[in-house]
Amino acid sequence: MASNLRDMDDGIHRDPGLLIARAAAADLRGRARLATAIDDFFLASDGRLDDRIRASIQQTLAALVATIEAGIATHAARLLLARDAVPLATALQQPAPSVLDRLSDAGLLRDSDLMAELIARARHDLTAAALPAEAPSQADAPSLLARLASHSDGVVASAANALFAAEGRRHGLLDGVAQSDLPAELHHRLVWWVAAALRERIPVRDDLAALDRALAEAAVRSLTAHDEGERLEAAAMRLAAAYDAGAGELPDLLLEALGDRRLALFTALLAQATGLGYEQVRALTTDPDGALLWLMLRALELDRTAIARIGLALCEADPRRDLEAFAASLDSIMAVPIDDAWAALAPLKLHPDYRAALAALAGART
Repeated sequence: MASNLRDMDDGIHRDPGLLIARAAAADLRGRARLATAIDDFFLASDGRLDDRIRASIQQTLAALVATIEAGIATHAARLLLARDAVPLATALQQPAPSVLDRLSDAGLLRDSDLMAELIARARHDLTAAALPAEAPSQADAPSLLARLASHSDGVVASAANALFAAEGRRHGLLDGVAQSDLPAELHHRLVWWVAAALRERIPVRDDLAALDRALAEAAVRSLTAHDEGERLEAAAMRLAAAYDAGAGELPDLLLEALGDRRLALFTALLAQATGLGYEQVRALTTDPDGALLWLMLRALELDRTAIARIGLALCEADPRRDLEAFAASLDSIMAVPIDDAWAALAPLKLHPDYRAALAALAGART
C-alpha cells in the first residue's frame, strides 16, 4: 500500500512546483470552507434549511437538469447527424462531467427566483407528505379528488382528471420521467444554461458553428414544447376555479383536501376564494408563523372548529409550527372582525412588483 502511495506521489517529488500549486489550492479551499462555516454559524435558525429540504431541492434540481439536458443533447445530436456532422454528434453524446455541477460551480443556480420556487415547492411537498391522513366520513367513500373526477359537470371532471395527471407528472419527474414542470420563465433560463454547458463539453474545433446552431435549435424546441399550464399548481387552480366553491361548502372541501394530503388543492381552493395568487397562498401555508393564514381563514368566515382542525393538521405536518401557541391564539383569531381580517390581507393583492419595491425601500431604510 505504501509503495502505491509513493508511486502516486512521484510526480510531486519530481516537480516541486506542482506540490506548491496543490498546497496553494488547498489553502484557498480551506479558507472558502471556513468562510462558509462562519456564515452558517451566524445564520438565524428560522432561515436555515433542514436536511429534508436540502435533499428535496437537490433531487428536484438534478431531475430537472437531467431532463432538459437529455432532451437538448438528443435532439441536437439528431440534427448534427442529419447534417453529416457525425464527429460533433458523437462527441455530444459521450459521457462527460455533470452539467448540474457545472451550473452550480458557475453560480447560476444561485438565481433567487429559481431557488425561491424550489424551496417553496420542497416545503410544500414535504408538508403535504407529513399531513395526518384522515379517512372519509363514510366508509368506502371515494376521496375528494376522485369524486370531482366523476363530477356531473364536465368542466369540473376534466379539471380534476388534469390534476390527477399533473400529480403523476410531478412524481414522475422525480422518478426520472422526462418532463420539466418549472414556471415558463425559469424553464427558459435553465434551458439556455444547459445548452451553454453542453457547448462547453466539446473541444475547440473549426466546425463549432454547426454545434452552436444545433444546440440553439434544440433549446428552442424545448422551450416550444414546454406548457406551463400542465404544471401541478396550474392544474389545481383550474380545478378550484371550475368548481368555484360556495362559502357554505368551502370549509368541508378544505378539510377533505388536507385529509387526502392534497395540499396543492387546499392551496388552490384558498387562492380561488380569496382572489390571491397560488404562490402567495402556498407561502402562507408553509409559513411557520401562520398569522396571515389564520386571518385568511377568519376572513373567509370559517368557524372555530374548522380553523382549529386546519391548524392542528398543519402543526402536526410541520415541526416548525408551535401547536400550543396556535391553540392559545384561537380566541384572538375568532375575535378579529371579518372586515379587519380582509383589510390585513389587502396588501397581498397589490401588484407584486409594487410590493417588492415597497419591501426593498423598507429594507434599505432598516
